[in-house]
Amino acid sequence: MSFARREYRTPPLKILAGVVILGCLSACAVPGPGDAPDGIYDPQEPANRRVHAFNKSVDRALGGGGGGSGLGSLPEPVKAGVGNVADTLSLPNTVVNQILQARIGRATRNTLRFAVNATVGVAGLFDVAGALGLPEDDSDFGETLHVWGLPEGAYMELPVLGPSTERDAVGKVADLFLDPLRYVIPTPERYYGTAVKVADKAIGRSAIGGTVDSVLYGSADSYAQLRVIYLQNRRFELGDETAAEADYIDPEALDTEGF
Repeated sequence: MSFARREYRTPPLKILAGVVILGCLSACAVPGPGDAPDGIYDPQEPANRRVHAFNKSVDRALGGGGGGSGLGSLPEPVKAGVGNVADTLSLPNTVVNQILQARIGRATRNTLRFAVNATVGVAGLFDVAGALGLPEDDSDFGETLHVWGLPEGAYMELPVLGPSTERDAVGKVADLFLDPLRYVIPTPERYYGTAVKVADKAIGRSAIGGTVDSVLYGSADSYAQLRVIYLQNRRFELGDETAAEADYIDPEALDTEGF
């Protein structure tokens, strides 16, 4: 008599709940930016600087620092198509987050945007919805946690992913489980979508290569400068005026000789 072996897997919602609870506990246990004299709470700066050095080496290996990745020479229609597909793939996750944020109007508009671009826009290659008055509107679980009142916690620099905060780091993990396409699109097709998103990030990096290079390779302290740029722009993006110690920074208007 034989018994079939059963495989037990933790339900994704339980994993997500665990990630969020741990993230909330860790973020709530530390001072916020308002408790830091300069609005920047970075207790793990030595470790973050080591990650920053690693990220710079990866960026340089991929063509940063003047080497060029070659993506900038791609035809504009190709770059636009990659960007449109990446945006379309991100919309279901955006809709879920906006529902969790109780922003039903924005969630409805993004649902319509996804429906139009995924069909009339040929699987997202063309931004037909934008022409119809449904512009791009992103969101993520880091923003959801902000709306729920979770403090941003300490500054972090993540390997490859770059600048973040404890709150946004939790959000990045949670977004992996929140994305509806993760449960609809089978493998290996799911990996094609990931490749498109990575390509879009690389194309975006190439498009502002000079600005990024000036920060990473032309400033006296690229870690400190990138930290300020990220925190101020993220706080501005979230409308967190009480946490921001300065106005929004336009990276193209920066003095790259340092602060």
